[in-house]
Amino acid sequence: MKKQVKASPGDYISIMTTKESTEGTLLESHEPDIFLIKLKSGYNIGIKKEDIYDVRVIRKAKPEEKTEKENSIELKSKKELPGIAMIMTGGTISSRLDPSTGGVKWLTSPADLFKFYPELFDIANIKRLEIPFMMASENMSSKEWKKIAKLAAELLNDAEIKGIIITHGTDTLHYTASAFSFFLKNLNKPVVLTYSQRSTDRASSDASLNLQCAARAAISDIAEVMIVGHASTNDDFCYAMPATKVRKMHTSRRDAFKVINSMPIAKIFPGKIEILSQHKNRNNNKVKLDAAYEDKVALVKFYPGMSPDIIDCYAKNCRGLVIEATGLGHLATKEARYNLIPKLKQAIKKGLIVCAAPQTLYGRLNPLVYSPGRELQKLGIIFLEDMLPETALVKLGWVLAHKEWAKNKEKIKEKMLENISHELNPRLGKEFIK
Repeated sequence: MKKQVKASPGDYISIMTTKESTEGTLLESHEPDIFLIKLKSGYNIGIKKEDIYDVRVIRKAKPEEKTEKENSIELKSKKELPGIAMIMTGGTISSRLDPSTGGVKWLTSPADLFKFYPELFDIANIKRLEIPFMMASENMSSKEWKKIAKLAAELLNDAEIKGIIITHGTDTLHYTASAFSFFLKNLNKPVVLTYSQRSTDRASSDASLNLQCAARAAISDIAEVMIVGHASTNDDFCYAMPATKVRKMHTSRRDAFKVINSMPIAKIFPGKIEILSQHKNRNNNKVKLDAAYEDKVALVKFYPGMSPDIIDCYAKNCRGLVIEATGLGHLATKEARYNLIPKLKQAIKKGLIVCAAPQTLYGRLNPLVYSPGRELQKLGIIFLEDMLPETALVKLGWVLAHKEWAKNKEKIKEKMLENISHELNPRLGKEFIK
């Protein structure tokens, strides 16, 4: 390509090669011989400059200048609508395209979110908007869970607030949701966590429907911690999913979150809710914060040929361990080199609390069916029935943080098997097996 190009990162351009014409947003490229383009689909492609014979600028990038008025948060209000609160914590739902890098960055102002999705204000008034931090969810820990939960408890006890929406990244959303299920006692109103898989400025973004459905859930009579998001890849309706029985099951689909071993609480459209299963109702309780958490817990997946020495590593550094067991609750117990029983027995004797959760996700553990399971149960391993591994990890950290329970192994077992927030499904049947 000999022709000088007067395009800058962020410009919408058309590139002509000998084979085809391509349109997209020009991105900053670290390869001097490559033009990097973001297509309308959201995907990036690279085109060799030597293959290009013409480049045309269709639309120049708009300068990112905002007035003081645009940067301010104007919370619109309609007298006839109920009031809710929103807590923004980061994630894709709080981000947009950065033309220079091709990635996404945080919205420069919370007002941007409302500018993109004004439909939210046709359902409820945002009485309170809180931004404790802006963070990708993979960087969160129990420190952030506690911070959000404390804020949520204060908002739930505010008489003007009908419910709360928490926007969050998808990667560890189900961990956070599980934590809130145990941290927020005597729940009185809806706590709705929602997300988007695609940033707000993309035509295929799932944020609009998710936010509308989240608002509808927040003003409902469902006094539960729930995740609300696309029920399918279409923009038709969302599911309200019980926080302790949901898992991210796809890296990029808009309906990434699925209910495991249970049923959605409701089918939610922007204008209505269809209840699908039993739930706690809105009430006049005063929410109590119980955000104790022991970070020295771990989750490990059993695999063929797993070295028993791994147990020593966890016993040295942890107070509790959740093992994703195979089948009905099996680990290697026979072949001398891989027999986990001696190491587990030693670790449990020294005080390590060991639980088992189903590696298969669907179905329930039953250690009594086969002899290996019975051997493991005799060691003192707590078999957590149909509890999801991620929920099991969070619950174990919460239980071990309570001194009144943690001093007694039988009490720990009792609490882990107590169905506190729908984490166990005693009525698990064929209808939940996909």
